[in-house]
Amino acid sequence: MQIGIGLPSTIPGTEGQEVVRWARRAEERGFSSLGVIDRIVYDNYEPFIALAGAAAVTERIRLATTILLAPSRGSAALVAKQAASLDRLSGGRLTLGMAVGGRPDDYEAAGVPMADRGARFDAMLEEMERVWAGESRGTAGAIGPRLAKGGPEVIIGGATDASFRRAAQYGSGWIAAGGDPQGFAELADRVKAEWARQGRDGDPRLMALAYYSLGPRAVEDARGYLSDYYAFAGVTPDMAGGMAMTDPGALSQALDAYAAAGCDEVVLFPCSPELDQVDRLADAALV
Repeated sequence: MQIGIGLPSTIPGTEGQEVVRWARRAEERGFSSLGVIDRIVYDNYEPFIALAGAAAVTERIRLATTILLAPSRGSAALVAKQAASLDRLSGGRLTLGMAVGGRPDDYEAAGVPMADRGARFDAMLEEMERVWAGESRGTAGAIGPRLAKGGPEVIIGGATDASFRRAAQYGSGWIAAGGDPQGFAELADRVKAEWARQGRDGDPRLMALAYYSLGPRAVEDARGYLSDYYAFAGVTPDMAGGMAMTDPGALSQALDAYAAAGCDEVVLFPCSPELDQVDRLADAALV
């Protein structure tokens, strides 16, 4: 199982140079991917821009949106162009994770209705496939740039039947948002069943997102960041302290459980932008 690490680009107050240094160190320590989370109404960096900054200072590590709120971005053609641009600039390193999201304020701020986001997401996925296939759009031809290495890997997030259908119909696989290894395993079984039902060859790529916080301020940082990020869901600081893996031993056990459940890659997101969090996670999770 591969181990990815989230950029601290969603943690309020994180400076640009902290994101850049984090990306360099994550590649040096051998992580498989750099992940980003998408929000509009929050003190975070825009996902494509954060990953473009990371792409400029790295060479090997993959760049992953885990996930992008695609239906909140009205134009499928523009999202397809942005993704193709980042993928080609990075030498074909983009994993494009997408889902519908569930925060009304993000959609309201974007000026896009939330009510029909599922149907619009289906239409966007179809349109993006046509764009990447090079369909002509006028006298200048197709929407560029040309894809690198076949184009970005598409991963679909969500815990509904519709999300499992989209993963099998349009994607290379699926990503679980938060939760625990047991919850991941239960949902992954449903993804694999839908994959087979739609006649897809092979197995879907299965990913998971989780949070970690290590060191002397581990619980304090987890409580502060996650209670703020998930305030809309009523998460209190006490609740938030249990949402992140804060002990190296427990983290190792959880990763073993994800691997046993068939997870191909776990992307672990930090609760602090301090650079030592990269090293602490590498020491605890990478063999």
